Amino acid sequence: MARFLPQPPTRRDALGLAALTTLGLVLPAATARADTTRTEHGTSGLAASGTPWLTGRRLRHGTVLQSFAFDESHHCLYALQVMPGGIRLPGEKHPYTHAERAHRGDLCLNRLSLRGRRTGYMYLKGFGHGGAMGVEQHRKGSRLWTEWDAHPASGYGRGICRFRFANKRVLTRAGAHLTAYHPVPGSTSNSVTLDQSRRRLLLRYKIEGTPRFAVYDLARFVAGHSRPLADLAQPDAYLGLPFQGMALDGNTVYQLMGSGYGPDNPSESGGNTYLGRTNWRTGSSHQSFPDHTAPHLSPREPEGLAVRRSDRRLYLGFTQGAPGDRRFSLYSKGLR
Repeated sequence: MARFLPQPPTRRDALGLAALTTLGLVLPAATARADTTRTEHGTSGLAASGTPWLTGRRLRHGTVLQSFAFDESHHCLYALQVMPGGIRLPGEKHPYTHAERAHRGDLCLNRLSLRGRRTGYMYLKGFGHGGAMGVEQHRKGSRLWTEWDAHPASGYGRGICRFRFANKRVLTRAGAHLTAYHPVPGSTSNSVTLDQSRRRLLLRYKIEGTPRFAVYDLARFVAGHSRPLADLAQPDAYLGLPFQGMALDGNTVYQLMGSGYGPDNPSESGGNTYLGRTNWRTGSSHQSFPDHTAPHLSPREPEGLAVRRSDRRLYLGFTQGAPGDRRFSLYSKGLR
């Protein structure tokens, strides 16, 4: 079986990106099917620094936030993180290390109030990296969508699934309390989120190492019709920056890329975090914006992206704090 692994940024990528940012140059976008996208740069709410909303909050464990999603009908927030080491769950013969948990795709799902207070958790075994998630409003209670079926070589999901939150439940990838989908057979690094207002699903996946986006009608997808409304190459993937989140709103796909501060991404450079948006219907244009939100955070790794319907704003997550004692902060900015 092919081994598909995430590609971390090289020093050349980081220095090249910093130079582009300094000079104010435009980033060319990747192609969408047969169409060539072009990058535009201009005044946008995405170019402004974000406004703090929740700062310095903790999840159940001291590992980093991976992604988050809003459930506004129930006034709560869900957040994913990779499990730490030293935990032994029911049915396990021994505790696993953090590296083993990441390799196995074991996640902790947190439920929080909209003020950041923790109100519950679940464990998801064998699901993936947790790079995105979605909430589906339903008359019988909200259903959560996540990556699923972790690849044994990388820990990233080969499919997606949906399930209901059940406090303190341990959910396995073969469990009876979920519905699973393999929309692109042979793919890996699957991530999912939803546009609840328009009932659409956004999938990110890799096929033969190349990342792509696909947009589906949610009702048809659930019914087993896996033909997408659109399928396009992920813009700016050639930069080699880690993919950190995505959101879908109307005709627009938003993506978050970048890494935390380090030798190849020093804090004095302003960081390498980028926000992008693409019209998935036309695939004709793409815009990228360097993000300078909260430069004081350390290590300031971008983690998670979501649209909140009630205020029509885009929310970005950032990690802060020492290893083993990570916290997260959420900032928002205008969609346009």
